[in-house]
Amino acid sequence: MTVSFHPDRPALVHRLRAAGCVYAEDEADLLIAAADSPQALADLAARRVAGLPLEHLLGWAEFCGERIAVEPGVFVPRARTALLVDAAAAVTGPAAAVVDLCCGSGATTVALARRLAPRWLAAADVDPAAVACARRNLAPLGVPVFHGDLYAPLPARWRGRLDLVVANAPYVPTAAVALMPPEARLHEAPVALDGGPDGLAVLRRVAAGAARWLAPGGHLVVETSEAQTEALCAALAAAGLRPTVTRDDDRDATAVTARRPA
Repeated sequence: MTVSFHPDRPALVHRLRAAGCVYAEDEADLLIAAADSPQALADLAARRVAGLPLEHLLGWAEFCGERIAVEPGVFVPRARTALLVDAAAAVTGPAAAVVDLCCGSGATTVALARRLAPRWLAAADVDPAAVACARRNLAPLGVPVFHGDLYAPLPARWRGRLDLVVANAPYVPTAAVALMPPEARLHEAPVALDGGPDGLAVLRRVAAGAARWLAPGGHLVVETSEAQTEALCAALAAAGLRPTVTRDDDRDATAVTARRPA
């Protein structure tokens, strides 16, 4: 870390901790590294204390070892979603055809591009801001990002030919959105958070379309909460898929893998 001024790190750490930042020391270092003047640091600190997400202030988030550009209003990738990437990699063979629905910033797509060797890889999201951000992250990889609702914007010729569909769709019940940390509920798009009355409204639609878009033997992998797995697995089974639940307590993460029978 190289700066052209001498910030008062202990004071900044104290200020961030008083504002409720759990990782105040780490955040202080990141803010200092991002600032090129005392005024710039003061501005960043003030906006962080006011509740803006650290990642939106920095302009990036770390995910699966990658630095992902994140713009204001766009869903910030969570560390727990690394389990979705692990689960997807575990069931996908070489030269797969892969689509990431509800892609947000494109973080999961970037991670899959690194982990797999797909012959097709694409992403899609209904939020225009997320699409613009994902295109920024995925342009260097040559990955197209479609704007639209779930499968709707995908080329029709892909129907029945996808080996892997992943979706970090919203799964927070509507009534619980108001209980989320302010960083999320005030600064991320509601469409990326609100999963309907029981949190599964979007995931049911993902499940219902998967059998039409997956190739025989292909897999759908989604993130959900542990409490929702029974209902989600029932929806996946009703759609003709065979679900399996993967849980990682260390990451407080749950992924459900569902296979289209061959």
